[in-house]
Amino acid sequence: MEWTGDKGMIILGLESSCDETAAAIVQFDDGATLAQARVLANVVWSQLDEHAKYGGVVPELASRAHIRHIGPILAQTLHAAGVLPGELDAVAVTRGPGLIGGLLVGLAVAKGIALAAGIPLVGVHHMEGHLLSPFLAPSVPEPIHFPFVALLVSGGHTLLLHVRGVRDYEFLGQTRDDAVGEAFDKGARVLGLGYPGGPAIEQAAQRGDRHRIAFPRILLDKEKFDFSFSGLKTALRTELLRQQAGTIPVQPLEDVAASYQEAIIDTLTFKSIRACRHVGCRRLLVAGGVGANQRLRERLLQEAREGGITLHFPPMALCTDNAAMIALAGWAQLQQPSDSSRGTLDARARWPIRDLCRETIEEKKRS
Repeated sequence: MEWTGDKGMIILGLESSCDETAAAIVQFDDGATLAQARVLANVVWSQLDEHAKYGGVVPELASRAHIRHIGPILAQTLHAAGVLPGELDAVAVTRGPGLIGGLLVGLAVAKGIALAAGIPLVGVHHMEGHLLSPFLAPSVPEPIHFPFVALLVSGGHTLLLHVRGVRDYEFLGQTRDDAVGEAFDKGARVLGLGYPGGPAIEQAAQRGDRHRIAFPRILLDKEKFDFSFSGLKTALRTELLRQQAGTIPVQPLEDVAASYQEAIIDTLTFKSIRACRHVGCRRLLVAGGVGANQRLRERLLQEAREGGITLHFPPMALCTDNAAMIALAGWAQLQQPSDSSRGTLDARARWPIRDLCRETIEEKKRS
């Protein structure tokens, strides 16, 4: 099944939910599908250096950085795309979830542009942007078609959905505590590897023995598709304390990092493949910043191949937060006006993706 637009559009996307300030111009021709979007420009300003010395994102600093950078980033994006503000057909902006200060910056700019140009303004769920981002990739090994199972893994989110179409989502499971990105960040902090934790642990793990330490794989014995990583973090801390106390042999840092990473990846892989079997779907889509982890891609490719499942990832450059995915999700909303955001939009720091799921929407209609 294809998701097809009625007419050509040029959409400005804005993203400012955390520590990336981003803008993009995406063009859709008449009768275009999700996979036929043309990214004319996609500019991202990362605040990584501003937060690294604190070991994580400082919300107030992030908000100030968005204010400083969003104007220049917008101007650079329009120039790179060769598009004038008057040529825009709509503005799509991240409405939530995220840091409230950053969201407000993006929304204020988006509202001003939409009001001045007299064009539609669309509020996008950040994780729905990630969900659709693989459609921006080349169709390898084959085009993406609905339905599919989606594993969304980022700094603040870890969840599984059965996706039958745009805004036709069945919620399968999510983390009960730490998201996978948090598990990497907290693990890297304990290991003294710096921030951000995912790339730091991945780099150290490349030189380590992933089978050296038997860290726990949480909730693998449960039939549901929820995740839990807080116990794994505790197991890591306990392992290091025992090594420091001399009650167990000291292991190389690289081996600890590799074993810790493997416990996370085992859990993600097991749950994702089982979810595909549970819903009878042979397509798996993985998106979000953690989707850039090479070991995760390697394991999922191996298990998917053995299970006859086609695997889709976004391009590496679109795994982390960006505005091209926001423009794409905004365009998809505009194809179903009854679900599109219009008029006054408020920022939603907390916005469960279950609010977008088909069952939840139907329950609201019945109430």
